Amino acid sequence: MWTQFLEKTDQLPDFLWDLMLVGISVIVGWLIKFLLSLFLRRPAQSQGEFSLVHSVMYHLGKAFNYFLPLLILNMMMPLMRVSPQYIPTLSKLAEIALTLSFAALVIGIIKVMEDYVYHAYDLNKANNLKERKIRTQLQFIRKLSVAIILILTACIILLSFDSMRKLGAGLLTGVGVGGIIIGFAAQKSLGNLLAGFQIAFTQPIRIDDVLVVEGEWGRVEEITLTYVVLNIWDQRKLILPINYFIEKPFQNWTRTGAEILGTAFFYMDYTIPVDKLRMELDRLLNASPLWDKRVNTLQVTNTTERTIEVRALMSAANSGNAFDLRCYVRENLIKYVKENYPDCLPKTRAYIESDTPPPAFIS
Repeated sequence: MWTQFLEKTDQLPDFLWDLMLVGISVIVGWLIKFLLSLFLRRPAQSQGEFSLVHSVMYHLGKAFNYFLPLLILNMMMPLMRVSPQYIPTLSKLAEIALTLSFAALVIGIIKVMEDYVYHAYDLNKANNLKERKIRTQLQFIRKLSVAIILILTACIILLSFDSMRKLGAGLLTGVGVGGIIIGFAAQKSLGNLLAGFQIAFTQPIRIDDVLVVEGEWGRVEEITLTYVVLNIWDQRKLILPINYFIEKPFQNWTRTGAEILGTAFFYMDYTIPVDKLRMELDRLLNASPLWDKRVNTLQVTNTTERTIEVRALMSAANSGNAFDLRCYVRENLIKYVKENYPDCLPKTRAYIESDTPPPAFIS
């Protein structure tokens, strides 16, 4: 039967035979991908919220759509009835396409690994210092790895041409001078790249860190090879070159942990009963879920000729909670003073002397 099939195919025109081989390559490649996805989806049904199989199919599905048919076509290339003068060109095109699809496959694998690490180190925790460290390094490594893969893929394709190899050999003599010129021309870009390495591994900032930069409060949303994106509290985006965080000072509120202290200042008359304020602050903090029960202090921190400065110091699990807790304490302590000690709010005292002379003393 197989012999009869081969005899019949010998009678087919060459272009039809070649077209049939291409079609078989595509069909077999997609069939293999379908069977693999069918086999992998069975254990995926028992997994929880995160599915590694779903991540694999999402990031590698398109790459497999090209890689498997091209791989099979490359194996079937000797069976094609093509004129000998076209064989080198077709082989070269197939080799380039296979190289590109393999590079896409490797990039997809890196993204799958990133998804897995993102799931293992979830940022949705009150104290996520370890998760922020790992995500910061992972994001930088992923972008650097993708850039290296793209550069290597371009080099492999270019070096596969004899003319390019000859051109490369001729340019080697000028690499030293060219490297110096490029170094001077791109010193800022190279400085940013080196700063990116330094930030990724020394980590003065991390993903989801709370920073105060240029007078703006925000969270680190993205760290790239050349810049950092800060998500400001009012949803604006502050974009800064990455070497800014090496050369200039800034505040990092979550450098060693998410816990933070918050303050609320009040200006009262000298007659205010501070011990009553202290008791009210204690009551307010114990009633609030925003307080993490670490620090609770009320002190007179300054005096002027008219008022005293009272500082309420409190602690919270993170900066967002601390901001809300400070607002809560301000509102309720002011309300308490207005309702219970309205005369203790700041006031201006004046002594008015009368211009009328005192009555004469009569003996």
